[in-house]
Amino acid sequence: MNKLIQVFVTGGTFDKAYNFINGELYFKNTHLNDMFAQGRATLNLDIKTLMMVDSLEMGAAERDIITYNCKACKSNKILITHGTDKMVETAGVLSRAKIEGKTIVLTGAMIPIAFGTSSDGFFNLGSALAFAQLLPPGVFIAMNGKYFEWDKVVKNLDTGYFQSLE
Repeated sequence: MNKLIQVFVTGGTFDKAYNFINGELYFKNTHLNDMFAQGRATLNLDIKTLMMVDSLEMGAAERDIITYNCKACKSNKILITHGTDKMVETAGVLSRAKIEGKTIVLTGAMIPIAFGTSSDGFFNLGSALAFAQLLPPGVFIAMNGKYFEWDKVVKNLDTGYFQSLE
């Protein structure tokens, strides 16, 4: 039997929907169930929506909820979908919480899944799932087909890519 991978949804651009009338992005429901079905994922996944928040609006209370759920879940493999702007900050909070024996991978998207094939979300999600299964315990960021230790990465605001600090 496949080991359980806990997936926590927190929002971010990844899960934003597009209002075709006024052009605004907003939250409705997570796209993850459909994405896993479309990707024909046969993994043992438990998907739980913790919140639907833009990471720019995420504060200590939301990070406490994420930390609590990571500590409380039975799985030692955790994937978190998260907004890219504050992803590294949340990863730092999780690392400082000293959640022993668990691999935690945060991922997101620069372009909403609702935009279809132009979104990087499908690729980032697939990469993050693979990294969550293979990396040792710790906190990591998975974006653009790469993984980074949480404290050795930055989002380059000029290019829109995550890059290593090393």
